[in-house]
Amino acid sequence: MNKRWIWVGSIVVWAALVSAGIAGLARYSMTPGQAGRSPHDWPADVPFHPTDRELTLVVSIHPHCPCSRATLAELAKLTARHPGKISAFVLLTKPADTPGDWERGDAFDIARKIPITRVLTDQDGAWAKKFGAATSGQTFAFDASGRLRFSGGMTASRGHEGDNAGSDAIAALLLAGQPKTDRTPVFGCPLGECPER
Repeated sequence: MNKRWIWVGSIVVWAALVSAGIAGLARYSMTPGQAGRSPHDWPADVPFHPTDRELTLVVSIHPHCPCSRATLAELAKLTARHPGKISAFVLLTKPADTPGDWERGDAFDIARKIPITRVLTDQDGAWAKKFGAATSGQTFAFDASGRLRFSGGMTASRGHEGDNAGSDAIAALLLAGQPKTDRTPVFGCPLGECPER
């Protein structure tokens, strides 16, 4: 009888630990990163400019954040669904104390395959800061005149592709001119931190 209670107790403890772990992961995946303060207009002191497309997107990416793949997949879907209407700049943050081509990896390879997208190395996140990005995945949509129309993330949680308010807002800008919201939470790593070096 004593062994039976040990097994029951062990199973109860194991189930509690597994449940706590799952709850912690769920909470983490649904916790947005820090929202940056975005300018109302395209920053004058960056060396690239809005294009003549309906929307120019600026997507700040931490190249080693595992959530970046989902953001880039959503960007690829948007450009495919709205050909000729979107152009994009993907800013790959490269912290000052990182070696050579640290920012080149999966995120770089994925981003450069997206049509109408220019991939730029953002030294120490200087350009991301000018746009107001603090979290990987922060996306800014500007119209051809350089006016900010949307700021936020393009995923519904960390690292998950699929339907989300950010991509819907950008699509609504292209289809109806007015989204339900012009801001959404951003799910990703802080741009200034290096989870993998």
